Amino acid sequence: MERRSLLRAAVIGGTSAALGGTLWRGAAYAAPAQPGSGPYGALGSPDANGIRLPSGFTSRVIARSGQRVGSTSYTWHNAPDGGACYADGTGWIYVSNSEINPSGGASAVKFSSTGATTGAYRILSNTRQNCAGGKTPWNTWLSCEEVSLGYVYETDPWGTNAAVQRPAMGRFKHEAAAADPVRRVIYLTEDETNGRFYRFVPTTWGNLSSGKLQVMVAGSATSGSFTWTDVPDPDGSPTATRSQVSGSKSFNGGEGCHYANDTVWFTTKGDNRVWQLNLLNNTYELAYDDSLVNGTAPLTGVDNITGTSSGDLFVAEDGGNMEICVITPDDIVASFLRIDGQSGSEITGPAFSPDGTRLYFSSQRGTTGSSSGGITYEVKGPFRA
Repeated sequence: MERRSLLRAAVIGGTSAALGGTLWRGAAYAAPAQPGSGPYGALGSPDANGIRLPSGFTSRVIARSGQRVGSTSYTWHNAPDGGACYADGTGWIYVSNSEINPSGGASAVKFSSTGATTGAYRILSNTRQNCAGGKTPWNTWLSCEEVSLGYVYETDPWGTNAAVQRPAMGRFKHEAAAADPVRRVIYLTEDETNGRFYRFVPTTWGNLSSGKLQVMVAGSATSGSFTWTDVPDPDGSPTATRSQVSGSKSFNGGEGCHYANDTVWFTTKGDNRVWQLNLLNNTYELAYDDSLVNGTAPLTGVDNITGTSSGDLFVAEDGGNMEICVITPDDIVASFLRIDGQSGSEITGPAFSPDGTRLYFSSQRGTTGSSSGGITYEVKGPFRA
């Protein structure tokens, strides 16, 4: 879906703020049609879980770190992070990483067709600081280690098959992954202040055991054309992968990554930006830049990102005021939800159930500010189709 630069659009906060003036490309900002009139309306008062939601939406707690999940015997992991959902017959599964080091890994929760919790279990163990990752078209979960010379692990959301280390996808401080079934590649972000944006081209689509790791090559501008170049030594030793290709473009702290309709979006936390790559014409541009909206936009601390069939992007905040914000195809940026009383935490792992009616996410450190205080939530309501 083609999307204009969000910096030319109306930006709406919980109480609304129209942007004025001329900031980027000489473009004047348009006033929002109505104060607080994002696609879901204004946020209400905190519910019993401390979550402010638009009218018609409800929340519930799915799991808490260190406690059993529902009526199961499984204890939920600490520091829940990146996640994804998978269809499971008439029900579904939500997988979640654990961003602790050592131990890390990932867990899964199974739901019935009515949303009742029917099981929980481990799908990856004995790894390090598993931050984000991505879902593959063949229904595996790519769990990424956010450590120097970290690996990508391909895991089974059903917990039947053992997780497999995928060294061909490069050894670096991995963050997120997004699969592109058209070009048959996996895009990868790197959480370094001078990180790079990569893609992995498997020898055989559906098999990640071998292939080429490539890095994005472009100029220093915030828009332009780009190409891909092979990384000579994906194992990152003795020279880091981000330093091997002259002209590769540096990004300040790569975070979430999402692919849809010949476009890939990814976030960079160091400069609070959302980047957009048009894969049909190999061009890139800024989709959102917090520094150019003079603090009037609700979205700060960009982190994990996901999308819906309607074309809406949902961006979770690492800090900020603990919100998940929505970015619409018509370039509105608005608060979708806010968690009160958890300023020492961050929001992680947003993912929609297969039918698009439920959004799962975590507060990584909850009310305690500690990795042992993580809380995983579900929000249900009339999401746009």
